[in-house]
Amino acid sequence: MKKILLVFTLLSSLAASAQMVTPERKRYLRPKKDEECALVQNVTKNTDEDSQKDATMTRVAYRPYAEMLTAIDAQREMNRWADSTYQRRFRALPPGGELTVTMYRRGAQNADPSLLSLSAKDKDGKEVFAQTLTPGTGRFWNQDQYKSVRSIPFVKTETPQPLTLTITDSKLKQSFEYIINVQ
Repeated sequence: MKKILLVFTLLSSLAASAQMVTPERKRYLRPKKDEECALVQNVTKNTDEDSQKDATMTRVAYRPYAEMLTAIDAQREMNRWADSTYQRRFRALPPGGELTVTMYRRGAQNADPSLLSLSAKDKDGKEVFAQTLTPGTGRFWNQDQYKSVRSIPFVKTETPQPLTLTITDSKLKQSFEYIINVQ
């Protein structure tokens, strides 16, 4: 009797774990421009009300090198920086621009950026950028969401072109896709 009960419990737990697999994200018919960053287009629906309900949003913003250079030039004039401060900030600018990945998850341990891996491909399908983020925890954002933000130096391309960025979350087993117009 105990063996039958044990086998039944095992089969029911396997069935329950199979049901926990999250469905693949819905996609837009045409990529939708992001409200916060004009150079990024969402391919997957990851900022709609459905994803806010289950607290799994991932946002991407891209700042090109020229925009970052303009910003530090304006700060130099406003703050009357010394030449050494300006040179240090100038050398720290990434030549391909900067990618900011923001993730919202339920629970601080679920907002760990090391769960995300990034991969960017050009129009020919050649991978030009791949990275797994460094570990960390999320900070409380609102209600039951935690937020984690990472800024990453992005790759410089020979010519301005759109790149397809895929962010894979290993815990959710989901992928978020974006099109980034690199300048």
